[in-house]
Amino acid sequence: MPTGPTDPASKPIRVLALVRQRALDHAARLLLLSLAVHAVALAVAPPDPFDLRVYWEAAPQVRTGELYDFRLAPSGLPFTYPPFAAVVFLPLSYVPWPVAVVGWHLLSLGALAVVVGCAGRLLPNAPSPRRGLGRDRVMLWVAGALWLEPVRHTLDLGQVNLLLAALVLWGLASAREAGAVGAAVGVAAGVKLTPAVGGAYLLVTRQWKAALAAGGVFVGTLALGWSVAPRESERYWSSLVVEPERVGQVTSVRNQSLRGALGRALGHDVGFDAPWLLAALVVIALAGYAGWVAARRADLLGALVAVQLTGLLLVPISWSHHWVWCVPTMIWLLYGPGRRALRLAAFAAWAFAAAGRVVPQLNRVEEVLPAGAPALLAAAGWVYAVCALLTLAAIAKAGPARTGRAAQRRPRPASEALGRV
Repeated sequence: MPTGPTDPASKPIRVLALVRQRALDHAARLLLLSLAVHAVALAVAPPDPFDLRVYWEAAPQVRTGELYDFRLAPSGLPFTYPPFAAVVFLPLSYVPWPVAVVGWHLLSLGALAVVVGCAGRLLPNAPSPRRGLGRDRVMLWVAGALWLEPVRHTLDLGQVNLLLAALVLWGLASAREAGAVGAAVGVAAGVKLTPAVGGAYLLVTRQWKAALAAGGVFVGTLALGWSVAPRESERYWSSLVVEPERVGQVTSVRNQSLRGALGRALGHDVGFDAPWLLAALVVIALAGYAGWVAARRADLLGALVAVQLTGLLLVPISWSHHWVWCVPTMIWLLYGPGRRALRLAAFAAWAFAAAGRVVPQLNRVEEVLPAGAPALLAAAGWVYAVCALLTLAAIAKAGPARTGRAAQRRPRPASEALGRV
């Protein structure tokens, strides 16, 4: 039955449209309100940015040959990144600690805005064709994303995740030359290995020159790290890089990777044995098809989300704060192509998991359990993995470009496809 202005079913739609328009009209005020509440929360309950403290204290050890002997007192946290990362963090150690904390926090907030803005530019059907999401939507997304658990956890710990995601997205969405695109991915991978999956995105979207540049820059970061700290480089690349237990407990509920979820479900770390291998093959097959579909549609953000989520699933450890890629993911789910019902279902799952702070709640339960995790907790510990799989399914179900020239269209490099944005 057709609906009209007097149809009762249309009233909720009109109300939602009105709320959305009012929010857009007051986007700047809502952003300022969100930032003000964030500032009050920091003043009332100041976080302990101990990851930033590791960067700040450990970086000078790259010159002494004791980088990987460092332990942050009293927690005993080690430095877990490649030697190149310590070189990058070295200037930070010359800044007084309070200045470093405030400066890093402000940089991370700026990086969140870059993540949102650049993700919008990669949308194939952006709300604002020439400016991605548009200024008002970017402000609204930053205001809301500030309260998602991976973002808040990154800010509270002083983690580098937002800065690296912003670097990668800036390179993919805004850099004009293939060399700059590749350099952004290569440098990010040199600091922390997980962004290296961005190289797969460059291959999926056929940005061959950028992929070569990313590989070359990454090798350059290895060479620089080796020249500054040869002994530490040898230690890291020969043994430490394949020891996830050094980073933390693999089966902790805070680890939302496929290996962590399987370990909790089976009661022990599965390593890379048959259960992980079988699950990984399923994920790779689904992600591969999703990436192919997105590439056929010239859907740059969909392809990037597919690659990044796959990387987070397949690495041994993906702490919940690594999942800041939920922000570009949720942007694609709300504005991307394909079946709206499936996209909205995946969006709702992410909103529940990330805004509801499910992982920290599970972590509190896990800490008070006398021994092991019950089956219900083990199942709930799949939360980000399930959200990722739903997203990959939504991207895959978007379908390739239907017919005619659109079906034959190859995705252009972001630097070309977005040259006029």
